[in-house]
Amino acid sequence: MNIAVFASGGGSNFQAILDAIRLGALPARACLLLSNLSDAGALNLARERGVPTLYCSRKHYASDQTFADAMLSSLRSSGADFIALAGYLKRVPTPVVAAFRDRISNIHPALLPSFGGHGMFGHHVHEAVIASGAKVSGATVHLVDEEYDRGPIVAQRCVPVLPNDTPDTLAERVLVIEHELYPMTLKAFSEGRVRIDGRRAWIAV
Repeated sequence: MNIAVFASGGGSNFQAILDAIRLGALPARACLLLSNLSDAGALNLARERGVPTLYCSRKHYASDQTFADAMLSSLRSSGADFIALAGYLKRVPTPVVAAFRDRISNIHPALLPSFGGHGMFGHHVHEAVIASGAKVSGATVHLVDEEYDRGPIVAQRCVPVLPNDTPDTLAERVLVIEHELYPMTLKAFSEGRVRIDGRRAWIAV
C-alpha cells in the first residue's frame, strides 16, 4: 500500500507510521508527505527520511477546483493508493475525497462522535473533554468524508481522564495510544481487513 500522509504540524504520528514501516510492522510505503504549511515539522522529517514532500496551500490557487486538481495530480504522480491524515488541519477537498472514497483515514484525539467537528483539534479537544467532566478519553481512527470527523469509525482506544489532568497531561496520554493505534489500523487497511458497510466500519480478524 502506497500511503500519502497529510500533516500540518510536527509529524509525531507520521513518525510513528514511518517507524512501523521500517520495523516491518506496517506493510506499506510512505510515497508522499503533503502539508498546507511551509514550515511544518513533518516536512523536515520527511526530507530526513527520504520521503517526497509537497507544500500545497489553497491560497496559491485561483479556485477550489484548481487546488483540488493540483492535489490529485500530485497524488497520482506519487502512486498513492491511500491517504492518511496525521494532524492535517484542513478539510480535504471534495474531489479528493471522491477520488479516494473509503481510502482516506484520520486519527482524532478523542472518542468520536463526541468532541469532534470543525475547530475541534489539538488542545481544543482535550480542554473540551476535561471541561465536560468525562472520565474516559482516547483516540479514534475513522474514514474521511466531506464533513469534519463524521466518517465511519474504524478503531478506537481509551485512556482514563485523571482528576488532576490538564490539557497537556491528557494530550500526552492520548498521544501514546495514537502512535500505537494508527499504524495498527493502517496495517489492517493494507491487508484488506477493514470492512465498510454504509456508515459502519470495522476490522475483520
